[in-house]
Amino acid sequence: MTMDLISARAALAGLLDVADLHDEALQARVQLALDRKTKPQGSLGRLESLALTLARIQGRERPQLQHPQMVVFAADHGLAARGVSAFPSEVTWQMVENFLAGGAAVSVLARQHGLALSVVDAGVKHEFAPRPGLISRKIGWGTADALQEPAMSLAECVAAIETGAGVVRSLPGNALLLGEMGIGNTSAAALLMARLTGEAIDRCTGRGTGVDGPALVRKTEILRQVLARHAEATDPLAALAALGGFEIAMMVGAVLQAAAERRVIVVDGFIVTSAVLVASRLAPAVLQRCVFSHQSDESGHRLMLARLEAEPLLALGLRLGEGSGGALAWPLLESACRILAEMASFEAAGVSDREA
Repeated sequence: MTMDLISARAALAGLLDVADLHDEALQARVQLALDRKTKPQGSLGRLESLALTLARIQGRERPQLQHPQMVVFAADHGLAARGVSAFPSEVTWQMVENFLAGGAAVSVLARQHGLALSVVDAGVKHEFAPRPGLISRKIGWGTADALQEPAMSLAECVAAIETGAGVVRSLPGNALLLGEMGIGNTSAAALLMARLTGEAIDRCTGRGTGVDGPALVRKTEILRQVLARHAEATDPLAALAALGGFEIAMMVGAVLQAAAERRVIVVDGFIVTSAVLVASRLAPAVLQRCVFSHQSDESGHRLMLARLEAEPLLALGLRLGEGSGGALAWPLLESACRILAEMASFEAAGVSDREA
């Protein structure tokens, strides 16, 4: 049976009800606690605003980060056959194997920082043998070619969102770090950005896996044609179905579920941010739960962050994805919590405050 937008939104109604976290009294108490620490006011800069964010998300003056989960969603894209990536589609499943074997960058960083790593098969064109760390939730064997038809049906899109939410519900902890893998998914992210922000596609399209020169021009032109092909898909759900990928849709669901549970959501680079963009158009208060780990070197990411009024913690020139930026930023979140919990106040330390 064909699903329309009204029934799609009805199916997701529970996930889209994300409450506002505004609490002026809590904000004032945490700010006072930070101001009374043994330091000049504001001298810890962004770490102080990060501490405030974490306190607001958890609704307590001394936030704690427990059992952090790094979840990498992987899927293939039919549009990749158009040559929008420098790598062939089989790299998607090969990199999933690399994640599971512990050899990828995010695998190394997750081990370093004590992050539980799970890889979700959202729609990879490969059959994986069951093993620890792999969550098999395949919606299909890659999305359709968006130049010819919608990448997903609305029913598939809703199923992917609900599945992503279910993955988060099944995992412990109060912090979710998102990563992704999918050859062609920078194209899907650029398409979603262009459609939902109104930015020109050439400002949204970047090198991805290393496309440059004439190949980048060709990629941009293909994406322009895709946007024209789906000009009517302006609603966030319709745009996600027409342009997105299974892994992006599952991340939308993961963001919505994590937001409902008041988990801290650590946002990685361009593709993860595109999922947050979609989620925020469906439930704006999800942004209150997000910590944006870094500004990537993908050309559209800075513009997308600006549209979300997001301030990334790091700018290291990364454009790997996988959740690598989130893992690198993780120690800053831990430090922010420790500052609130362990740093002495002027009164407790017997240190003289500044003169009035």
